[in-house]
Amino acid sequence: MKRFIISISAIILFLFIGFIVVFYGGFYIDSDRDNHINTFVRTENKEILIKDKDKWKPFEVRGIDMGSGIPGKWSTDYAITKETYLHWFQLIQKAGANTLRVYSVQNPAFYKAFYEYNSQHEKPLYLLQGIWVNDYIQNSRVDAYDDSFAGKLLDNCLVTVDVIHGKRLIINNDADTSAGLYLHDVSKWVLGYIIGNGWEDTTVAYTDEKYPDMEPYKGTYLTASKDASAFESLLAKTGDRMLHYESTRYDEQRLISFSSGNATDPFDYPKEIAEYFRKCARIDTEHITATDKYISGQFASYSASPYDQDYLSCMEYTTWNSLSDKKLDFSDCITPDGKRNTYRAYLRLLNEHHTMPVLAVEFGAATGRGEIQKNQVTSRGLGYYSEKEQGKILVDCYEDIMAAGLSGGCVYSWQDEWFKRTWNTMYAVDLSRNIYWEDAQTNDQHFGLLAFDCGEKESVSYVDGDTSEWTDKDMVIQYEDGSFISVKYDASGVYLYLHKKDFDLENDTLYVPIDTTPKTGSTRMENCTAEFERPADFVLILNGKDNTRLLVQNRYNPIHVNYEEDITGKDPYIDPPARDSAVFENISMVLRDVIGQYQDAATPLKTFESGKLHYGNGNPSASAYDSRADFICNGDDVEIRIPWQLLNFSDPSRMQIHDDYYDGNYGIEAVGIKEMFIGFGGEENTIEMGGLKLKGWENTVSYHERLKEAYQVLKTYWTGKEYE
Repeated sequence: MKRFIISISAIILFLFIGFIVVFYGGFYIDSDRDNHINTFVRTENKEILIKDKDKWKPFEVRGIDMGSGIPGKWSTDYAITKETYLHWFQLIQKAGANTLRVYSVQNPAFYKAFYEYNSQHEKPLYLLQGIWVNDYIQNSRVDAYDDSFAGKLLDNCLVTVDVIHGKRLIINNDADTSAGLYLHDVSKWVLGYIIGNGWEDTTVAYTDEKYPDMEPYKGTYLTASKDASAFESLLAKTGDRMLHYESTRYDEQRLISFSSGNATDPFDYPKEIAEYFRKCARIDTEHITATDKYISGQFASYSASPYDQDYLSCMEYTTWNSLSDKKLDFSDCITPDGKRNTYRAYLRLLNEHHTMPVLAVEFGAATGRGEIQKNQVTSRGLGYYSEKEQGKILVDCYEDIMAAGLSGGCVYSWQDEWFKRTWNTMYAVDLSRNIYWEDAQTNDQHFGLLAFDCGEKESVSYVDGDTSEWTDKDMVIQYEDGSFISVKYDASGVYLYLHKKDFDLENDTLYVPIDTTPKTGSTRMENCTAEFERPADFVLILNGKDNTRLLVQNRYNPIHVNYEEDITGKDPYIDPPARDSAVFENISMVLRDVIGQYQDAATPLKTFESGKLHYGNGNPSASAYDSRADFICNGDDVEIRIPWQLLNFSDPSRMQIHDDYYDGNYGIEAVGIKEMFIGFGGEENTIEMGGLKLKGWENTVSYHERLKEAYQVLKTYWTGKEYE
């Protein structure tokens, strides 16, 4: 019996060691069967072809990018469940998409759901599998040949191959991938790999500068041409080794691509444009060529959003052809009224440059209240679009993609992601806590076709004129004439319900003072005869559909301490406003102005008044729904929503707000509050204010999914089916 137990134990130990060696260590025996390589996808000239039975048919990529973030979780938590993925896959395919693109190895639940979904559907969803490059490594002091860069990149490539073949155990989660046991072979639905997530131009330039005379890489499947740079040789080497691994271990090949974007595109721009945009790097995948042993083929992939740095807008129309060695026709890039569609023109330049298929793997539009850039050429800026406008932009972009001759593209993105940050708002919020609340001001959080609205089934309030969700317990203060103000809040913002008999929005003016911090504020406001019972930090002025806005006391205006020197050239800490200053200002955000700054470097930063409130119906179930709606009036009743960041909350989940910027802080520091005060009234009155107790929700976030109007617009375009 003892020998039997020892034998069984030895067998179990042997099997365990074998499992670890194969699934964790990636051990395999080279089959050396290159002549038996299988593939279901390949390229031919500028087309992607998929094998359908015994015939090769052209394939147009109608893709959607999918992130890994959900409310209350970081993207690196990889917390999405199999059931959620199955639900999403159905919606995505129903919209007319045929391809998913993910940026890195997802959790095992993704691949299990992907396997189950495709096994049960005659027409599958295909996958473009991304391979992540850690941002920290890309921004470090090393060149791309350092093992922390090149070695890690290759490791990620080989692990990814094992994952899609269902033969990998990942124990450590280092943010490049998820962790877990991957047992589901989804390879027959994986079109190809996209290596990289947008290379840092400085890393590329540093590598090329450091190794100017490097011998081009010569591989079995991919080889670098004599014109290849050092970085391009590294890409060829990485791709070649990845192809060798999949070819010899799994006897399969699929498409491969090296990600790029406008910062590393292959064009040689005029000196003044290159200097202004600091365009220091070029990657040309035409310098990476396939040998006869690579039977699938390459495609070129570009992050090609209409709001990216628009080099062509700074060039004369007649000089666009200087970027190409061919004489291209840009006549359809000029509208009848003389406007230039530089987006289509840029895509055409990319497509004509390459001998391989080209995909625009990332294009989108944001529906948040925030904005960071105006596009004076294509009218496709960055942010503050309604959901219907978002859909139109996506359709317009896709039409440009196809008109330029590309093989398709991927919409960015499937879902909104609360963890995202944007350069012109990130200074104002606690970035270690932003997954626990929706920041309507941060546009990067709102690129999705799928929104996450607060509340398990519905929001605590909708700005729609229907006040049935309000109760007496929501009332903050009631006045002698029967007027009152009620307040609610959730992870999205603060909601107000004002009732005033015989109120006329277009002819009456109401002032709504809000006191959040005890350190600053004023009991009066310049050019206003009303006074406030408590020192107010903000004043909301209701004055018609087109002139209603939230103002902030100038001492408590964060744009001054962050961008004053860029806007006016003045130091904000010299002679700051008084604590009780009666000056109230518009709430604004700074914007990029590509053309203006290019034409005149001395042009100050432009601003966008984000404190101006948009009139409309904010209930998604309403036929007149406007996703940008901030307030609405229905007779004597007014409903208003105010995003948290407009009120200088850096972390509402813990009720943390901005402290006084000038009292020893010299910038933004947080302070907690437990109560805010609010009231309303007209001119020549002292406005009484009632208190609202505040309690955060810490790490508990309640939300529900909602398909945006953009989803329906895109679905109608891709499927030809009207709204359901």
